[in-house]
Amino acid sequence: MDVADGSGTTTMTQWRTRALWLAWATVAWNVVEATVSTWAGLRAGSTALVGFGIDAGIETFSAGVVIWQLQGRDEARERRAMRLIGWGFFLLAAWITVESVRGLLDGTAVDPSPVGIAITVLSLVVMPVLALAKRRVGSAMGSRVVLADAQETFLCTYLSAIVLVGLVLNATLGWWWADPIAALGVAWLAVGEGLDAWEDDD
Repeated sequence: MDVADGSGTTTMTQWRTRALWLAWATVAWNVVEATVSTWAGLRAGSTALVGFGIDAGIETFSAGVVIWQLQGRDEARERRAMRLIGWGFFLLAAWITVESVRGLLDGTAVDPSPVGIAITVLSLVVMPVLALAKRRVGSAMGSRVVLADAQETFLCTYLSAIVLVGLVLNATLGWWWADPIAALGVAWLAVGEGLDAWEDDD
């Protein structure tokens, strides 16, 4: 099957190859994001950054499920994997909520994290580019899975923005409470991601 492209014709196999490359690029970036964010968050005592890093780790597994699906693997096993991803997000949201509330009640100070600010700024650049590319490929393929993955990547952009605002307010104005509030934003989005994974019928 051929699908019209701006420069000629692109076969469905070629579109699928592009989708796989984008999924692998997402995996690569999320590994970097998860490692740097978690390390920076632990050093600064930032629940928002640690949660952001763990979320990126779960997203890496989620992208792996997309790669699995694009290669035509067993759909029943894919659904089980998606439910595991959902539980991962729910547990992340629960942990973040407990830690954030504890931080707000204790008034725990959070150290400024230039590394954390840098990785979230980079995420705000990388994620929209990946998401737009996935949306184009998913539309050309007529693939609900790739389009859903694109939407998930857009969601990561919002997540990056929430964490970045909390980090910047803490670093510039000394608003220590901005970090646990941002973390609660991460928890809220994690619940949404978990529900999406749990209810996924594709």
